[in-house]
Amino acid sequence: MRAVDVIAKKRDGGRLTKEEIAFFVDGYTRGTIPDYQAAAWLMAVLLKGMTWEETTDLTMAMVASGRTLSLGAVAPVVADKHSTGGVGDKTTLVVGPLVAAAGLPVAKMSGRGLGFTGGTLDKLESIPGFRVDLSVEQFLAQVARVGLVVAGQSAELAPADGKLYALRDVTATVPSIPLIASSIMSKKIAAGADVIVLDVKVGSGAFMKTLESARELARLMVQVGRGVGRRVLAVLTNMDQPLGDAVGNALEVKEAIDTLWGRGPQDFDEHCRVLAAHMLVLGGRAGSAADAAAMVAEALASGRARRKFAEFVEAQGGDVRVVESPEAVLPRAPYVAAVGAPRGGYIREIDAERVGLATVTLGAGRERKGEPVDPRVGVVLHRKVGARVEAGEPLFTVHAADEGSWQAAAQQVLGAYAWSDEPVAPPPLVFEVIE
Repeated sequence: MRAVDVIAKKRDGGRLTKEEIAFFVDGYTRGTIPDYQAAAWLMAVLLKGMTWEETTDLTMAMVASGRTLSLGAVAPVVADKHSTGGVGDKTTLVVGPLVAAAGLPVAKMSGRGLGFTGGTLDKLESIPGFRVDLSVEQFLAQVARVGLVVAGQSAELAPADGKLYALRDVTATVPSIPLIASSIMSKKIAAGADVIVLDVKVGSGAFMKTLESARELARLMVQVGRGVGRRVLAVLTNMDQPLGDAVGNALEVKEAIDTLWGRGPQDFDEHCRVLAAHMLVLGGRAGSAADAAAMVAEALASGRARRKFAEFVEAQGGDVRVVESPEAVLPRAPYVAAVGAPRGGYIREIDAERVGLATVTLGAGRERKGEPVDPRVGVVLHRKVGARVEAGEPLFTVHAADEGSWQAAAQQVLGAYAWSDEPVAPPPLVFEVIE
């Protein structure tokens, strides 16, 4: 078998066999197939697409390129949640403790932020002492002991995906839905979870801008996961405005903690409850959506979810005082000031991508992999879509390292708002669930 023949077959719209895909992925991972041939193959996939069977075979070839975790010895059923990325998306920090407190262990390998969407690892590292670089053995031990672990992606899992993603990033082949689906699902399957809930974001602050493209990606990932024996569903959620009020690493951690105390923003609280309930039903802990919702409510009201978060933070070396006194423990920006509404009226739109880019201006995000982030900075919104605002009323607060970056970010965020003189209905949180 030759790499050039596999490239040509896909270039001409042919359907690749399981053996051809495995040959190509294995060869590229081991270095016998060079970058230029892999780049040509990726472009052929982008242009010609893949069937779901091909996507499944590609996913499993990437899984086979490295170590696969077996969580059966840790717990009968282990859950994971994946978000396709959004502005203000700190759901793992609440959903993980909620689900674990209800008796379903959660083992999650997460990533760092790139561009205008934040990364879970960056948020957690704003807690002093928190470690995300766990070995596979430490990862497994913490699932067994605490029932909740969030760590950086191990290089031992799906190494083919790491190589292919780096190449996609520089060859304009990132937007391929089969390549996105196989990238996400290979890591989830290799990490060993039995239950996977996918939070697929749709809108201005998401990678998928349209409901149609998000639905296509979600259906493909669900098919792939279920095709290899995992319990998977996808929730299509709105990212046309930031989720919750806070955007920025330490600010989002504080908001997550506030939510575990029962005083978080209504949209973020509801979003977390929905995802947690789906995980509990899919994981067999609840017999119905109503039962799951009741379990989630009890975990919050009793403080069990909050205590589970504290146990999780302590297990990974973080300063557990953050749960009781986040303001005293989390890093704070030296320059903080509110911005007033430029006019009265109803908020018609808050462009989530613009808000996310403003936080990159402040230093909360990164333009290139490996760049440091400033955990202190960000934006806190005071009014969301549908709210009536008077001119001069505080609209949002910018947390900055200095006055110059504050000014630049404030102008960017102001540009994210659109106004109406007539009442505006708040947007839906969830569009649909794909099972």
